[in-house]
Amino acid sequence: MKPAPFGYHRPATIAEAVALLDALQDDVKVLAGGQSLVPLMNFRLSVPAELVDINGVAELAGHAVAGDVLRLGALTRHHELEHSAVVRGAAPLLALAAPYVGHPQIRSMGTLGGSLSHADPAAELPGVLLALDARMVVTSARGERVVPAAEFFVSHFTTALEPDELLTAVEVPVAAERTGHAFLEVAARYGDFALVGAGAAVTVDGDGVITEARIACTSVAPTPVRAGAAEALLRGATPNPDVLAEVERAVAGALEPTPELKASAAYKRRTAGVLVARAVRTAWRAAGGDTREEKAA
Repeated sequence: MKPAPFGYHRPATIAEAVALLDALQDDVKVLAGGQSLVPLMNFRLSVPAELVDINGVAELAGHAVAGDVLRLGALTRHHELEHSAVVRGAAPLLALAAPYVGHPQIRSMGTLGGSLSHADPAAELPGVLLALDARMVVTSARGERVVPAAEFFVSHFTTALEPDELLTAVEVPVAAERTGHAFLEVAARYGDFALVGAGAAVTVDGDGVITEARIACTSVAPTPVRAGAAEALLRGATPNPDVLAEVERAVAGALEPTPELKASAAYKRRTAGVLVARAVRTAWRAAGGDTREEKAA
């Protein structure tokens, strides 16, 4: 199949891009990496009258740390998240999750902003950024606003973006010292969207006790889900088998997965609990939480 006819625009600046969105409104789609949009257009599941190609907007590319924030341009490619020393040092969970995004060919073209704006509930990066308390920088002809990740994802393939707005950057707090990270998922085949995914960031004190935990699950609801009850159980604790069993039960009990053909709600609840428990244990070890165990050995 080929896409239906459409108008094509290639702005050179953010100002030009948002001016186009303001003028065209509901008849326009934004093209970044195109790994989701182009197939939809080829099958005519998406039939935009106009296409705004933002790949020429240099302001949207690149990433850097400023103070205690990692700022990522919306055109940051998935392979950059996977291989960048800056990303790995400031936000390791992003680097750990990136290899699960499709295949190398997809990661070479797909963009952070495109994945977040598409808001597929089975995608890895929305859940990771929810766990990291990221903020989305959104721009329109009316100005700029910042939307917390917890408010950005609204439902299946739906975000808080207005028709005239463009996601221009993502701001992620730099990981604190003694923080470990882990991302796990189960998929039918490598490169497929996850049946269930879980990401965890765990901060420990000098005795290996968890002082902060941030956990999110993907592919279990219309949006990524923060595991608040599990986080509360972990603060002030160490992830021994009893605590992890409680965490597993808390995650499974809090989820209400939407029916999907690829996996039942019961499977998703059970798998999410198991993956979270494993991710927490892995992240705790990466943070140095098992130092006392090593000394005892």
